[in-house]
Amino acid sequence: MKHMTRCLLAALLSCSTVSLGATDILTPHVVDGDAPQSITLEGRSSVNHGLVGTGRLSAGTVDFLGDTLGSFSSLAIVPGSWKRTGDRYTAVLWTLPDRGRNDPGEGLFYDYAARLHRFRIEFTPYTGKDLPADMRSQQQVRIKPDGGLVLTDFLGHRFTGADPADGTITEKGILLPAPHNGTGAGKVSIDAESLQFTRDGHFYIGDEYAAHVYYFDAKGRLQGVIVPPPAVLPRTNGHIDFGSLNPPQTGRRNNQGVEGMSLSPDGTRLFVALQSALIQDSAHGDAAGRINTRVLVYDVSHDPVPTHPIGHYVMQLPAYNDRGDGKAANKTAAQSEIRALNEHQFLMLSRDGNGLGTDNDKPIVYKSVLLVDTLDATNLVGSAYETGVTSVLRSPDGVELKAGIKPVSLHELVNLLNRSQLSRFGLNVDTQPKNQPLTLSEKWEAMDLVPVLDPSAPQDYFLFVGNDNDFIARRCVMEGQHCDSSFDNDNMLLVYRLTLPSMQQRARP
Repeated sequence: MKHMTRCLLAALLSCSTVSLGATDILTPHVVDGDAPQSITLEGRSSVNHGLVGTGRLSAGTVDFLGDTLGSFSSLAIVPGSWKRTGDRYTAVLWTLPDRGRNDPGEGLFYDYAARLHRFRIEFTPYTGKDLPADMRSQQQVRIKPDGGLVLTDFLGHRFTGADPADGTITEKGILLPAPHNGTGAGKVSIDAESLQFTRDGHFYIGDEYAAHVYYFDAKGRLQGVIVPPPAVLPRTNGHIDFGSLNPPQTGRRNNQGVEGMSLSPDGTRLFVALQSALIQDSAHGDAAGRINTRVLVYDVSHDPVPTHPIGHYVMQLPAYNDRGDGKAANKTAAQSEIRALNEHQFLMLSRDGNGLGTDNDKPIVYKSVLLVDTLDATNLVGSAYETGVTSVLRSPDGVELKAGIKPVSLHELVNLLNRSQLSRFGLNVDTQPKNQPLTLSEKWEAMDLVPVLDPSAPQDYFLFVGNDNDFIARRCVMEGQHCDSSFDNDNMLLVYRLTLPSMQQRARP
């Protein structure tokens, strides 16, 4: 594999398309400069104009159910709520927390009820001089909690965040994860990671436990389930294995289910991306062998929960060295969210596991938003790679694909590790000393796009990027119990201005 092509400082941001895929990042992918970064595909140039705002919400915020608010595993701005008055924007923002303040390593899980959080936001873009290195400098987006929504299953019961182990329950003929005993016993387990609203206010949620996609009505009641193909379903010794503490023998990797999901702007296609490679597509060795993940595409124009995908592709994620010391790659930069631009392109957030929120002071190596195109990739629909557990790898000892399988294309559009742009808002990429509040957070997992509403730039959009703070707070409460940490990991938003000529216009209700 080849190392990422690098330009120096600002030159990187003005160079032409940076192609990715099966790419090793061995030293920190940190850049400087404000020159726009451009990608040209099919004769159209997508442009990153840089970071134009940030927002911060205290880690100690308590949500509408009395628990410490944990966000943002995913987020969605209600399109009809997005308004502009002069240089100021307002909107309603929905966010998705994951399964609660758990400690899987110790087998500790809470009976955390699945929910959505609602916020009112105000946003004023900023492109002026550097602001002070202070937490008060991240206030271009004002975030005000405004209630939320509790999710319920087919029977009207709340979900649980607890690990299901080998437990299952059947509702409407669909096998679902559910603990047999202990915390959350008898409830459907969900580790919610991705959120997408439909035009009528219904919404989809992608899950890590089962790799299912759940379809809810506007009141949060489960209406249907998209069950993944046999290749994706986790199995051990031939039996379904929804647990998250150990990897299954085939199918989705534990804690690596439906991390990214997005509807095409016209509402007809649902893109579903797994966080990293299926077990059968993982090379022997360390976590750098998990780059070959899968992307499924469903036609939801007539049925919101279709039984089979119409598109099925391999996506090769970057690999990186988690110490950034130039040695061989030992990790996969898992994808954390996607947002569709049209029927064959989407933005994907890919990141390392370093930054504020970790228990180490390793350098931040890689956090980027990539433009992905499935147009020329091999469609695996109906093949043994989908209907069975045949591996796409040429050899179990490597990451090369079998002959005849062409992956999707990836091109870097936004590098979050732009030191000068972060410093404009008082932020940095410095991990020593540990757990400083102005250090860039570890888990950036949420994205959404909204138009700039500028008649002179009709193809310009704001990209909102949010972090998952893992409920890390000095004052944390979960189900009435204290879960305090030694530091705060605030909920954060970054906002970039992009020109996206390939962005399909949203269909109107």
